[in-house]
Amino acid sequence: MMTILKELLKVDEIDFYGCQEWKQGMLLEATTRLSTSDEVMGTFPECLVSELAGKPYSFIRYPESMPQYELLLIMAANENTKGLFGFQFTGGSLSRLSDTFFNKLSYECNVFIEKARSFADTMEEEKRYKQLFRVTKKFHSTMDMDAVLGEIISTLREVYPSFTYYLLLSHDHKGYGGLPVKDLEYDSDNLTAMQSYVSGQIQFEDSVTEKNSIMYAPLKGKQGVYGVLQVIAPNSLVFPQNEVEFIKLLANTAGSALENAKLYEQSRKLIADLQLINETSHQLNTSLRLTDTMKFICGQIIKSFNAQEVGFIMIDEDQDDYSVLQGSTSFFYSKNASSYILRMAKRIKQEMEPLFIGDISSDSEDSSLYFHSIMGVPMIQSGELKGFALVMHEEPYHFAFDTFKLLQSLIHHSTLAFTNSMLREELEKMVVTDHLTKLYSRGYLDDKMNLSMLEDQQGTFILIDIDNFKNVNDQYGYQVGDEVLIQLSRQIAKNIRGTDIGARWGGEELAIYLPGAPLETGVMIANRLVDKVEKQTNPRVTVSCGVSTWIRGQEDTTKTVFKRADQALYVAKGSGKNKVVVQDEEQSCFSDNV
Repeated sequence: MMTILKELLKVDEIDFYGCQEWKQGMLLEATTRLSTSDEVMGTFPECLVSELAGKPYSFIRYPESMPQYELLLIMAANENTKGLFGFQFTGGSLSRLSDTFFNKLSYECNVFIEKARSFADTMEEEKRYKQLFRVTKKFHSTMDMDAVLGEIISTLREVYPSFTYYLLLSHDHKGYGGLPVKDLEYDSDNLTAMQSYVSGQIQFEDSVTEKNSIMYAPLKGKQGVYGVLQVIAPNSLVFPQNEVEFIKLLANTAGSALENAKLYEQSRKLIADLQLINETSHQLNTSLRLTDTMKFICGQIIKSFNAQEVGFIMIDEDQDDYSVLQGSTSFFYSKNASSYILRMAKRIKQEMEPLFIGDISSDSEDSSLYFHSIMGVPMIQSGELKGFALVMHEEPYHFAFDTFKLLQSLIHHSTLAFTNSMLREELEKMVVTDHLTKLYSRGYLDDKMNLSMLEDQQGTFILIDIDNFKNVNDQYGYQVGDEVLIQLSRQIAKNIRGTDIGARWGGEELAIYLPGAPLETGVMIANRLVDKVEKQTNPRVTVSCGVSTWIRGQEDTTKTVFKRADQALYVAKGSGKNKVVVQDEEQSCFSDNV
C-alpha cells in the first residue's frame, strides 16, 4: 500500500505510525525507508497526539510539531486517532492536490488498514487458539508438574516474546530447574500477587516508574489455586486488553492440569505410604531381634522421608534417664545428640504429644544447633510413655506435614512390636542373668567361653573374690552384703566392653571373660577393678583377682583355664589379698600387685 502511495504522490518516503492504546502513544510500524533514522523512531510527539484527539482531522499540511513531514494523513475511527501516515519529499509540491482528494484518500486508506488489521488479528487469534489447543492436549497427556509448568512458559515465550513471565508457587513445589519460579510467600511485599492467589481472580498492577504493566493470573483448578502466573508487559502503562483473555484461558487450563498432576502425585504418595506401613507391619510381625527391627525401621524412615538422622530413645522414669536403642543412626551415640534428646524428652514428657518443628533455631537462643527440622513422636503403650522417635534434617522446613502424619502412624503401628521385642529379650536375658547382681549366670559364661575357644585366637579369664566378705555380713547384715555385691557388679559392668562377659561365679565370687583379649588386657582390667573397688565401695571392701589366659594351638579347655585362674586367686588370697595374681600355662603364679 505504501509503495503504491509513494508512486502515486511522487514523494520520497512514507512512514506509518500505529496507535497502541496500551502503550499510550504511537509507534512506528512501517516505512518505505531502507533504514530508519532517529527522527522517525520511537513514540510520536505527545503534543501532536493531544492536538489530534477528538478532532475530525483527515490530513494536516506542513505540521509544525513534525517539520520533517510535508503532509500527515490521519487514520481515525469513532473520533479516535488510530494511526497516521507521514509523507516526506524534497522536490515538487502536494499543493496541486485538493483537500477533497486527501479526504477521500484518507478514507480509503483507513478502510484498507482496518480490514488489514482485522484480517491480521483474526489470523493471530486463530494461531493463538491453535496453540492453546495444542497446549491443552499436552497438558492432559502428562501427569508431570514440571512438564505442565514448562509448557506454560514455552507457550508464552512463543506468543509474547517481548513479555517477561514468572511462576509464583507455594513452598511445597520444589525443583523445576531452569524455569522462572519464585516462592509465593504470605509475608511478601507483593500484595497484588497474594490477592490474586487468595481470591482466585485476575489482578493488574501498573507502574509508572518501572514503565510496565503486570497481570497476575491464578493457576486455578476445581479444588483450589495452585499458584499465580505473573506476566509483565514492558513499556506499557496499561496491560493490553486484547491479550488478557488468552492469558486467562491459558492460566485456567494450566491450573486444571496442575490440579490433575498434583492429585496424581498425591495418589501415588498415598499408595507408597500404605505400602510402607504394610511392609513395616509385616516385618514387625516376624521374629526379628530388636536391633534388626530398629535398623529396618530406621532405614525405612531415611528412605521414605529423606531424613538424615533417626533415633529411638527409651525413657527410664525410675532412673530419670534415657537410653538409645541399637539400630538408631550413629549420631545419637555422640555427645552432640544429648542436647537434642534432653530438649525433646522434656517437651514430650510434659505434653505427651507429637512434635513438629520446622526450624528449632527460631524458638531457641542456641544458634549452634546443626539440625533444624525435627519430628518427635512419643511411643506410648497402655497409656504409659515408653520412649520416643526423633527424625531430623539440617535444612529448615525440610519435612512436609503429610510426612509428620505418616511418621505418627508408623510409630503407632510399631510401638507394640518394639515393646514386645524388648520384653522378649528382657525375658531371655533374665534366664541367663543373676537376679541380684544383674550380671550373667555362670552357665551363660560357660557357653560363651566354649564358643569363643572355637572361634577366637585367644581369650582371658578373671576370677574375683571379695576379701573378708563373711566379716561384712556379720558386722552389717546380709542386706548390706548384697549391696556390696551389687556395687562390685556395677564396677565390673563399667570397666568392660560390650562384647565382654561379666558373670556371678558363685557366692561372693564374680568372673569376667574377655574374648579375643590378650593376658595384658586382662591384667590391666583386673588391676583397675581392684583400685576402683577399694576407693568407691561403701562400706569399704577389697577384692583379690586371679587371671589366666588361653591361646589357640595349645591344648586347653574351659576347665583348665578356670582351674589356673582359681589357683591364682588362691595365691592372691593367701599372700595378703587386695591384689592381682596371674597363673600361666606352666602352672606357675606371679603377682601383679596394685
